[in-house]
Amino acid sequence: MIKRGKKAQMQISFGMIFSIILVVVFLAFAFYAIKTFLNFSDDAKAAKFLNEFQGDVDRIWSSAVSSETIPYTVPGYVDSVCFIDFSSDAEGENSELYFEIKNKVDYINSNFVFYPIQYNGYESAEIQHIDIEKTTIDENPLCIKEKNGKISPVLRKDYGEALVTVEEP
Repeated sequence: MIKRGKKAQMQISFGMIFSIILVVVFLAFAFYAIKTFLNFSDDAKAAKFLNEFQGDVDRIWSSAVSSETIPYTVPGYVDSVCFIDFSSDAEGENSELYFEIKNKVDYINSNFVFYPIQYNGYESAEIQHIDIEKTTIDENPLCIKEKNGKISPVLRKDYGEALVTVEEP
């Protein structure tokens, strides 16, 4: 084989370079759009959870006696949902979460928190018609862990009680 004095050259046209850049930009945009869509999905699940939960609490509150275990779907980022009484001291197994939650949410108008806390507008809420003092008497905050994307709290109202109590299953 005879070597010649010429080196091999690779020539890429401007059109090919521009096409590669466009493919990279489109892929980046697609990943961003998918991530944004998944965040909207979690926001929708949080809003649906709060709406359904409040509706079930209102239904049980308006009845004389009831005890129901109802499954709810929670957003993907949620490890547990917590019922917390900010007017009482921390108690029980999840007492270390009390101060973390109190420092991160609007605790004046809240008795419910998605944990871990995400700042998406649904991190905390006030659930009406719940006896938060009775719910959190032994454990404040009362956190119910999610299993397979769902939680199943027990909503209970006994005869003569004015408010609904939330319990772990």
